[in-house]
Amino acid sequence: MDWIYSLSDPLWETFAGSLILFIVIIILTRIIGLRSFAKFTAYDFAFTIAIGSIISSTLTSSTSVTHGSIAIAGLLFLTYIFSLLQKKLPNLSAIISNKPLLLMKGETILHDNLKHARIEKSQLIAKLREANVLDFKQVEAVVLESTGDISVLHKSSPNNNTNLSDALLENVREYP
Repeated sequence: MDWIYSLSDPLWETFAGSLILFIVIIILTRIIGLRSFAKFTAYDFAFTIAIGSIISSTLTSSTSVTHGSIAIAGLLFLTYIFSLLQKKLPNLSAIISNKPLLLMKGETILHDNLKHARIEKSQLIAKLREANVLDFKQVEAVVLESTGDISVLHKSSPNNNTNLSDALLENVREYP
């Protein structure tokens, strides 16, 4: 019957460990940067890794199902609390998630931002080719998104007089 619940299971320690693991993963992701985890925000990555780890330890070790369930419930509760706090405290989002970063402003490549984001110029050029940019004059902006993706905002031709809406670059950092 120990595989369902054991009286020796430290349930509060498991919940506290979940909280600590969640925070550590967010901090490490913020330090390392998003390029390693494209398609994830730091918040999503931390949650996914923590849940995977808990499931793995529950299924492959002597951890009981109850212990693993409490840990997963703790993480789900934390994500719920964090989502409520993010709505009430907008500055919290800035702490746990990266803001998008401008990599090109018009025709100008922002080399310091590339260096900060650990992106090579050749990777940037590849993204421009992928977006069918034929001339640097077409480029309005290139943004490293908070998910690690690179967005290319460009005109269909260099002679197109359409201007980029300022709203599209709202909350995008111009400097690291």
